[in-house]
Amino acid sequence: MSSDVALSPTARPAGDAKERSALKAKLRRAERMRQLKAFGLIAPLLVFLLITFVIPIAGMMLRSVHDPELSQVWPRTTAAIGTWSDRSQLPSEEIYAALAADLRESRENRTIGTAARRLNYDINGARTFIMGTARALPDTAEAWKPVLMELDPAWTNVETFGAIDRASGPFTSFFLLAAVDKEKTASGAIVSAPEQEAVYLTLFGRTFFISTMVTLICLVMGFPVAYLLANLPPKKANLLMILVLLPFWTSLLVRTAAWVVVLQEQGLVNDALRFLGILDEPLRLIYNRTGVYIAMVHILLPFMILPLYSVMKGIKPVYMRAATSLGAPPVTAFVRVYLPQTLPGISAGALLVFIIAIGYYITPALVGGAADQMISYFIAFYTTGTVNWGMAAALGAVLLVATMILYAVYTRLVGADKVRLG
Repeated sequence: MSSDVALSPTARPAGDAKERSALKAKLRRAERMRQLKAFGLIAPLLVFLLITFVIPIAGMMLRSVHDPELSQVWPRTTAAIGTWSDRSQLPSEEIYAALAADLRESRENRTIGTAARRLNYDINGARTFIMGTARALPDTAEAWKPVLMELDPAWTNVETFGAIDRASGPFTSFFLLAAVDKEKTASGAIVSAPEQEAVYLTLFGRTFFISTMVTLICLVMGFPVAYLLANLPPKKANLLMILVLLPFWTSLLVRTAAWVVVLQEQGLVNDALRFLGILDEPLRLIYNRTGVYIAMVHILLPFMILPLYSVMKGIKPVYMRAATSLGAPPVTAFVRVYLPQTLPGISAGALLVFIIAIGYYITPALVGGAADQMISYFIAFYTTGTVNWGMAAALGAVLLVATMILYAVYTRLVGADKVRLG
Protein backbone atom coordinates (compact mmCIF):
# COMPACT_ATOMS: atom_id res chain seq x y z
CA MET A 1 0.00 0.00 0.00
CA SER A 2 2.75 2.40 0.90
CA SER A 3 4.49 1.82 -2.41
CA ASP A 4 1.23 2.49 -4.31
CA VAL A 5 0.67 5.69 -2.39
CA ALA A 6 4.25 6.73 -3.03
CA LEU A 7 3.93 6.23 -6.81
CA SER A 8 0.63 8.04 -7.27
CA PRO A 9 1.95 11.61 -6.91
CA THR A 10 4.45 11.07 -9.73
CA ALA A 11 1.92 9.33 -11.96
CA ARG A 12 -0.66 12.12 -11.65
CA PRO A 13 1.57 14.94 -13.00
CA ALA A 14 2.64 12.75 -15.92
CA GLY A 15 -1.02 12.17 -16.81
CA ASP A 16 -1.76 15.89 -16.47
CA ALA A 17 1.12 16.70 -18.79
CA LYS A 18 -0.25 14.34 -21.44
CA GLU A 19 -3.69 15.89 -21.11
CA ARG A 20 -2.23 19.38 -21.43
CA SER A 21 -0.31 18.36 -24.54
CA ALA A 22 -3.41 16.81 -26.09
CA LEU A 23 -5.43 19.91 -25.23
CA LYS A 24 -2.80 22.20 -26.82
CA ALA A 25 -2.80 20.04 -29.96
CA LYS A 26 -6.60 20.28 -30.17
CA LEU A 27 -6.42 24.05 -29.72
CA ARG A 28 -3.82 24.33 -32.48
CA ARG A 29 -5.97 22.23 -34.82
CA ALA A 30 -9.02 24.33 -33.97
CA GLU A 31 -7.04 27.53 -34.60
CA ARG A 32 -5.80 26.20 -37.96
CA MET A 33 -9.35 25.26 -38.96
CA ARG A 34 -10.56 28.72 -37.97
CA GLN A 35 -7.82 30.34 -40.06
CA LEU A 36 -8.58 28.08 -43.03
CA LYS A 37 -12.29 28.95 -42.84
CA ALA A 38 -11.45 32.66 -42.65
CA PHE A 39 -9.10 32.33 -45.63
CA GLY A 40 -11.79 30.42 -47.53
CA LEU A 41 -14.18 33.33 -47.00
CA ILE A 42 -11.77 35.93 -48.33
CA ALA A 43 -10.25 33.71 -51.05
CA PRO A 44 -12.77 34.82 -53.75
CA LEU A 45 -11.93 38.47 -53.01
CA LEU A 46 -8.20 37.74 -53.18
CA VAL A 47 -8.62 35.95 -56.51
CA PHE A 48 -10.72 38.83 -57.83
CA LEU A 49 -8.09 41.40 -56.79
CA LEU A 50 -5.33 39.25 -58.24
CA ILE A 51 -7.05 38.94 -61.63
CA THR A 52 -8.39 42.48 -61.94
CA PHE A 53 -5.73 44.50 -60.10
CA VAL A 54 -2.39 42.81 -59.40
CA ILE A 55 -1.90 40.94 -62.69
CA PRO A 56 -2.85 43.91 -64.96
CA ILE A 57 -0.53 46.26 -63.07
CA ALA A 58 2.28 43.71 -63.13
CA GLY A 59 1.67 43.20 -66.86
CA MET A 60 1.81 46.95 -67.44
CA MET A 61 5.08 47.28 -65.51
CA LEU A 62 6.56 44.36 -67.46
CA ARG A 63 5.46 45.67 -70.85
CA SER A 64 7.18 49.00 -70.15
CA VAL A 65 10.57 47.22 -70.21
CA HIS A 66 9.82 44.07 -72.25
CA ASP A 67 10.64 44.62 -75.92
CA PRO A 68 10.76 41.37 -77.96
CA GLU A 69 9.25 42.62 -81.26
CA LEU A 70 12.43 43.32 -83.22
CA SER A 71 14.28 40.24 -82.02
CA GLN A 72 11.40 38.06 -83.20
CA VAL A 73 11.44 39.35 -86.79
CA TRP A 74 15.15 40.26 -87.10
CA PRO A 75 16.87 37.53 -85.05
CA ARG A 76 20.19 37.65 -86.96
CA THR A 77 20.57 41.41 -86.68
CA THR A 78 19.69 41.62 -82.99
CA ALA A 79 22.10 38.77 -82.23
CA ALA A 80 24.94 40.27 -84.32
CA ILE A 81 24.50 43.82 -82.99
CA GLY A 82 25.90 42.62 -79.67
CA THR A 83 29.32 42.28 -81.35
CA TRP A 84 29.35 45.99 -82.23
CA SER A 85 32.21 47.15 -80.04
CA ASP A 86 33.04 50.68 -81.19
CA ARG A 87 29.70 52.51 -81.03
CA SER A 88 31.21 55.69 -82.47
CA GLN A 89 31.89 53.92 -85.80
CA LEU A 90 29.58 52.10 -88.22
CA PRO A 91 29.17 48.35 -87.59
CA SER A 92 31.14 45.66 -89.37
CA GLU A 93 30.22 43.86 -92.59
CA GLU A 94 28.92 40.93 -90.51
CA ILE A 95 26.16 43.07 -88.99
CA TYR A 96 25.24 44.55 -92.38
CA ALA A 97 25.02 41.02 -93.85
CA ALA A 98 22.75 39.90 -91.00
CA LEU A 99 20.60 42.99 -91.55
CA ALA A 100 20.27 42.27 -95.28
CA ALA A 101 19.26 38.65 -94.60
CA ASP A 102 16.65 39.74 -92.05
CA LEU A 103 15.30 42.43 -94.36
CA ARG A 104 14.77 39.94 -97.16
CA GLU A 105 13.27 37.24 -94.93
CA SER A 106 10.95 39.59 -93.04
CA ARG A 107 9.69 41.01 -96.34
CA GLU A 108 8.96 37.51 -97.63
CA ASN A 109 7.21 36.60 -94.35
CA ARG A 110 5.29 39.91 -94.33
CA THR A 111 6.65 40.78 -90.88
CA ILE A 112 8.79 43.69 -91.94
CA GLY A 113 6.02 46.07 -90.86
CA THR A 114 6.60 45.01 -87.24
CA ALA A 115 10.29 45.90 -87.41
CA ALA A 116 9.57 49.16 -89.24
CA ARG A 117 6.93 50.16 -86.68
CA ARG A 118 9.17 49.40 -83.71
CA LEU A 119 12.15 51.36 -85.08
CA ASN A 120 9.86 54.21 -86.07
CA TYR A 121 9.17 54.75 -82.35
CA ASP A 122 12.85 55.65 -81.97
CA ILE A 123 13.73 57.24 -85.34
CA ASN A 124 11.34 59.43 -87.29
CA GLY A 125 10.98 58.14 -90.83
CA ALA A 126 12.37 54.69 -90.03
CA ARG A 127 9.34 53.00 -91.55
CA THR A 128 9.94 54.74 -94.88
CA PHE A 129 13.62 53.86 -95.34
CA ILE A 130 13.20 50.30 -94.02
CA MET A 131 10.37 49.50 -96.41
CA GLY A 132 12.21 51.22 -99.28
CA THR A 133 15.42 49.33 -98.58
CA ALA A 134 13.60 46.00 -98.43
CA ARG A 135 11.96 46.60 -101.79
CA ALA A 136 15.22 47.62 -103.51
CA LEU A 137 17.44 45.00 -101.85
CA PRO A 138 19.24 42.79 -104.44
CA ASP A 139 19.28 39.02 -104.12
CA THR A 140 23.04 38.73 -103.76
CA ALA A 141 26.01 40.95 -103.14
CA GLU A 142 29.71 40.52 -102.51
CA ALA A 143 29.57 42.98 -99.61
CA TRP A 144 26.34 44.19 -98.08
CA LYS A 145 27.69 47.24 -96.29
CA PRO A 146 28.25 49.41 -99.39
CA VAL A 147 25.01 48.13 -100.95
CA LEU A 148 22.87 49.17 -97.99
CA MET A 149 24.68 52.47 -97.60
CA GLU A 150 24.00 53.22 -101.28
CA LEU A 151 20.31 52.25 -101.03
CA ASP A 152 19.57 54.76 -98.27
CA PRO A 153 21.70 57.32 -96.38
CA ALA A 154 20.09 56.17 -93.11
CA TRP A 155 22.37 53.12 -93.14
CA THR A 156 25.38 55.46 -93.00
CA ASN A 157 24.16 56.89 -89.67
CA VAL A 158 25.46 55.42 -86.43
CA GLU A 159 22.23 56.34 -84.63
CA THR A 160 20.25 54.02 -86.93
CA PHE A 161 22.18 51.06 -85.59
CA GLY A 162 21.96 52.54 -82.10
CA ALA A 163 18.18 52.35 -82.44
CA ILE A 164 18.46 48.70 -83.56
CA ASP A 165 20.66 48.00 -80.55
CA ARG A 166 18.17 49.67 -78.17
CA ALA A 167 15.36 47.59 -79.67
CA SER A 168 17.23 44.28 -79.74
CA GLY A 169 15.51 43.21 -76.50
CA PRO A 170 14.26 41.25 -74.80
CA PHE A 171 14.38 44.09 -72.25
CA THR A 172 14.90 47.77 -72.87
CA SER A 173 15.00 51.10 -71.05
CA PHE A 174 13.88 53.01 -74.16
CA PHE A 175 10.23 53.49 -73.20
CA LEU A 176 10.86 54.44 -69.58
CA LEU A 177 13.54 56.94 -70.60
CA ALA A 178 11.25 58.42 -73.25
CA ALA A 179 8.48 58.76 -70.64
CA VAL A 180 10.71 61.14 -68.64
CA ASP A 181 12.05 62.99 -71.71
CA LYS A 182 15.35 61.14 -71.82
CA GLU A 183 17.00 59.01 -74.48
CA LYS A 184 20.05 56.81 -74.87
CA THR A 185 22.57 57.51 -77.62
CA ALA A 186 24.34 54.87 -79.67
CA SER A 187 27.31 55.09 -77.28
CA GLY A 188 25.05 54.31 -74.31
CA ALA A 189 24.99 57.80 -72.77
CA ILE A 190 21.65 59.02 -71.39
CA VAL A 191 20.84 62.55 -72.58
CA SER A 192 17.81 64.82 -72.63
CA ALA A 193 15.42 64.40 -75.52
CA PRO A 194 15.27 67.13 -78.20
CA GLU A 195 13.19 70.12 -77.14
CA GLN A 196 10.46 69.45 -79.71
CA GLU A 197 10.06 65.89 -78.37
CA ALA A 198 10.36 66.62 -74.64
CA VAL A 199 6.67 66.82 -73.75
CA TYR A 200 6.00 64.16 -71.13
CA LEU A 201 7.37 65.90 -68.04
CA THR A 202 5.22 68.89 -68.95
CA LEU A 203 2.23 66.57 -69.27
CA PHE A 204 2.91 65.00 -65.88
CA GLY A 205 3.25 68.44 -64.32
CA ARG A 206 -0.01 69.56 -65.92
CA THR A 207 -1.78 66.41 -64.76
CA PHE A 208 -0.71 66.84 -61.13
CA PHE A 209 -1.43 70.59 -61.20
CA ILE A 210 -4.97 70.14 -62.54
CA SER A 211 -5.63 67.31 -60.07
CA THR A 212 -4.36 69.42 -57.17
CA MET A 213 -6.50 72.40 -58.15
CA VAL A 214 -9.59 70.21 -58.54
CA THR A 215 -8.91 68.69 -55.11
CA LEU A 216 -8.59 72.11 -53.47
CA ILE A 217 -11.76 73.42 -55.13
CA CYS A 218 -13.66 70.29 -54.06
CA LEU A 219 -12.42 70.76 -50.50
CA VAL A 220 -13.46 74.42 -50.38
CA MET A 221 -16.90 73.62 -51.81
CA GLY A 222 -17.44 70.29 -50.09
CA PHE A 223 -16.51 71.24 -46.53
CA PRO A 224 -19.50 73.56 -45.88
CA VAL A 225 -21.87 71.11 -47.57
CA ALA A 226 -20.64 68.25 -45.38
CA TYR A 227 -20.84 70.46 -42.29
CA LEU A 228 -24.42 71.37 -43.14
CA LEU A 229 -25.38 67.73 -43.71
CA ALA A 230 -23.80 66.67 -40.43
CA ASN A 231 -25.62 69.30 -38.36
CA LEU A 232 -29.08 69.38 -39.98
CA PRO A 233 -31.97 67.33 -38.59
CA PRO A 234 -31.98 63.80 -40.05
CA LYS A 235 -35.02 64.39 -42.27
CA LYS A 236 -33.52 67.43 -44.03
CA ALA A 237 -30.04 65.89 -44.10
CA ASN A 238 -31.35 62.79 -45.86
CA LEU A 239 -33.04 64.92 -48.51
CA LEU A 240 -29.86 66.88 -49.18
CA MET A 241 -27.83 63.66 -49.22
CA ILE A 242 -30.01 62.41 -52.09
CA LEU A 243 -29.06 65.55 -54.03
CA VAL A 244 -25.38 64.88 -53.32
CA LEU A 245 -25.67 61.30 -54.55
CA LEU A 246 -27.86 62.17 -57.54
CA PRO A 247 -24.89 62.62 -59.97
CA PHE A 248 -23.90 58.99 -59.39
CA TRP A 249 -27.14 57.93 -61.08
CA THR A 250 -26.11 59.56 -64.36
CA SER A 251 -23.43 58.38 -66.76
CA LEU A 252 -20.09 60.18 -66.61
CA LEU A 253 -20.18 60.70 -70.36
CA VAL A 254 -23.68 62.20 -70.20
CA ARG A 255 -22.70 64.59 -67.41
CA THR A 256 -19.62 65.74 -69.30
CA ALA A 257 -21.57 66.21 -72.53
CA ALA A 258 -24.17 68.21 -70.60
CA TRP A 259 -21.47 70.67 -69.53
CA VAL A 260 -20.55 71.17 -73.18
CA VAL A 261 -24.13 72.32 -73.80
CA VAL A 262 -24.32 74.45 -70.65
CA LEU A 263 -20.95 76.20 -70.97
CA GLN A 264 -20.80 76.95 -74.68
CA GLU A 265 -21.04 80.54 -75.92
CA GLN A 266 -24.77 80.14 -76.63
CA GLY A 267 -25.29 77.96 -73.57
CA LEU A 268 -27.38 78.48 -70.47
CA VAL A 269 -24.66 80.20 -68.41
CA ASN A 270 -23.76 82.83 -70.98
CA ASP A 271 -27.39 83.42 -71.93
CA ALA A 272 -28.28 83.97 -68.26
CA LEU A 273 -25.38 86.38 -67.72
CA ARG A 274 -26.32 88.39 -70.81
CA PHE A 275 -29.99 88.39 -69.82
CA LEU A 276 -29.09 89.81 -66.39
CA GLY A 277 -26.94 92.48 -68.02
CA ILE A 278 -23.74 91.27 -66.38
CA LEU A 279 -22.04 90.57 -69.71
CA ASP A 280 -22.19 92.07 -73.17
CA GLU A 281 -20.08 89.39 -74.83
CA PRO A 282 -20.17 85.68 -73.97
CA LEU A 283 -17.42 84.21 -71.83
CA ARG A 284 -15.28 81.40 -73.18
CA LEU A 285 -16.04 78.67 -70.65
CA ILE A 286 -15.52 75.59 -72.78
CA TYR A 287 -12.52 73.98 -74.49
CA ASN A 288 -10.15 75.57 -71.97
CA ARG A 289 -8.90 75.02 -68.42
CA THR A 290 -12.01 76.66 -66.92
CA GLY A 291 -14.29 74.07 -68.48
CA VAL A 292 -12.03 71.26 -67.25
CA TYR A 293 -12.16 72.56 -63.67
CA ILE A 294 -15.94 73.03 -63.70
CA ALA A 295 -16.71 69.60 -65.15
CA MET A 296 -14.20 67.68 -63.01
CA VAL A 297 -15.26 69.42 -59.78
CA HIS A 298 -18.90 68.66 -60.51
CA ILE A 299 -18.11 64.98 -60.99
CA LEU A 300 -15.68 64.57 -58.08
CA LEU A 301 -17.35 66.76 -55.45
CA PRO A 302 -19.37 63.87 -53.91
CA PHE A 303 -16.14 61.96 -53.34
CA MET A 304 -15.02 64.82 -51.10
CA ILE A 305 -18.34 65.36 -49.34
CA LEU A 306 -18.93 61.76 -48.29
CA PRO A 307 -15.68 61.20 -46.31
CA LEU A 308 -16.04 64.61 -44.69
CA TYR A 309 -19.64 63.90 -43.74
CA SER A 310 -18.81 60.50 -42.25
CA VAL A 311 -16.17 62.08 -39.98
CA MET A 312 -18.19 65.18 -39.08
CA LYS A 313 -21.17 63.05 -38.14
CA GLY A 314 -19.07 61.44 -35.40
CA ILE A 315 -17.90 64.74 -33.87
CA LYS A 316 -19.93 65.45 -30.74
CA PRO A 317 -21.37 69.01 -30.42
CA VAL A 318 -20.39 69.04 -26.76
CA TYR A 319 -16.79 69.90 -27.71
CA MET A 320 -17.80 73.16 -29.36
CA ARG A 321 -20.14 74.05 -26.50
CA ALA A 322 -17.36 73.37 -24.01
CA ALA A 323 -14.93 75.61 -25.93
CA THR A 324 -17.51 78.39 -26.10
CA SER A 325 -18.32 78.08 -22.41
CA LEU A 326 -14.63 78.47 -21.61
CA GLY A 327 -14.57 81.82 -23.40
CA ALA A 328 -13.38 80.90 -26.88
CA PRO A 329 -14.95 82.96 -29.70
CA PRO A 330 -16.87 80.89 -32.29
CA VAL A 331 -14.14 81.23 -34.93
CA THR A 332 -11.39 80.22 -32.49
CA ALA A 333 -13.46 77.29 -31.23
CA PHE A 334 -14.05 76.14 -34.79
CA VAL A 335 -10.41 76.44 -35.87
CA ARG A 336 -8.81 74.99 -32.74
CA VAL A 337 -11.42 72.43 -31.64
CA TYR A 338 -13.67 71.38 -34.53
CA LEU A 339 -11.35 71.62 -37.55
CA PRO A 340 -8.58 69.34 -36.16
CA GLN A 341 -11.17 66.60 -35.62
CA THR A 342 -12.14 66.77 -39.30
CA LEU A 343 -8.58 66.12 -40.53
CA PRO A 344 -9.21 62.39 -41.12
CA GLY A 345 -12.11 63.27 -43.42
CA ILE A 346 -10.13 66.01 -45.16
CA SER A 347 -7.14 63.74 -45.75
CA ALA A 348 -9.24 60.82 -46.98
CA GLY A 349 -11.42 62.98 -49.23
CA ALA A 350 -8.45 64.87 -50.69
CA LEU A 351 -6.58 61.64 -51.37
CA LEU A 352 -9.62 60.03 -52.98
CA VAL A 353 -10.36 63.01 -55.24
CA PHE A 354 -6.72 63.47 -56.24
CA ILE A 355 -6.17 59.81 -57.13
CA ILE A 356 -9.32 59.73 -59.26
CA ALA A 357 -8.51 63.05 -60.92
CA ILE A 358 -5.03 62.11 -62.17
CA GLY A 359 -6.54 59.29 -64.22
CA TYR A 360 -9.26 61.36 -65.89
CA TYR A 361 -9.49 61.05 -69.67
CA ILE A 362 -13.02 61.63 -70.99
CA THR A 363 -13.73 64.94 -69.25
CA PRO A 364 -10.55 66.83 -70.32
CA ALA A 365 -10.85 65.34 -73.81
CA LEU A 366 -14.41 66.67 -74.24
CA VAL A 367 -14.38 70.02 -72.44
CA GLY A 368 -10.68 70.91 -72.54
CA GLY A 369 -8.49 72.34 -75.24
CA ALA A 370 -5.23 71.07 -76.69
CA ALA A 371 -3.28 72.60 -73.79
CA ASP A 372 -5.53 70.97 -71.18
CA GLN A 373 -5.09 67.29 -72.01
CA MET A 374 -3.75 65.14 -69.20
CA ILE A 375 -1.37 62.20 -69.34
CA SER A 376 -4.25 59.71 -69.55
CA TYR A 377 -5.13 61.09 -72.99
CA PHE A 378 -1.70 60.12 -74.33
CA ILE A 379 -1.79 56.73 -72.64
CA ALA A 380 -5.06 56.05 -74.46
CA PHE A 381 -3.59 57.45 -77.70
CA TYR A 382 -0.59 55.10 -77.59
CA THR A 383 -2.81 52.17 -76.64
CA THR A 384 -5.49 52.52 -79.30
CA GLY A 385 -4.10 55.02 -81.81
CA THR A 386 -0.56 53.93 -82.57
CA VAL A 387 -0.66 50.55 -80.77
CA ASN A 388 2.57 51.54 -79.00
CA TRP A 389 1.85 49.52 -75.88
CA GLY A 390 5.40 49.88 -74.59
CA MET A 391 5.12 53.66 -74.45
CA ALA A 392 1.63 53.52 -72.97
CA ALA A 393 2.83 51.11 -70.30
CA ALA A 394 5.88 53.27 -69.54
CA LEU A 395 3.74 56.39 -69.07
CA GLY A 396 1.39 54.40 -66.84
CA ALA A 397 4.30 53.02 -64.83
CA VAL A 398 5.80 56.48 -64.30
CA LEU A 399 2.40 57.82 -63.28
CA LEU A 400 1.96 54.93 -60.82
CA VAL A 401 5.40 55.45 -59.25
CA ALA A 402 4.91 59.22 -59.02
CA THR A 403 1.51 58.72 -57.39
CA MET A 404 2.95 56.28 -54.85
CA ILE A 405 5.72 58.75 -53.98
CA LEU A 406 3.20 61.56 -53.55
CA TYR A 407 1.03 59.27 -51.43
CA ALA A 408 4.00 58.43 -49.20
CA VAL A 409 4.85 62.13 -48.79
CA TYR A 410 1.20 62.98 -48.15
CA THR A 411 0.74 60.33 -45.47
CA ARG A 412 4.01 61.45 -43.87
CA LEU A 413 2.83 65.05 -43.70
CA VAL A 414 -0.79 64.41 -42.77
CA GLY A 415 -0.29 61.24 -40.76
CA ALA A 416 -1.09 57.71 -41.84
CA ASP A 417 -3.45 57.27 -38.87
CA LYS A 418 -5.61 60.15 -40.10
CA VAL A 419 -5.80 58.67 -43.62
CA ARG A 420 -6.83 55.28 -42.20
CA LEU A 421 -9.41 56.81 -39.87
CA GLY A 422 -10.87 58.78 -42.76
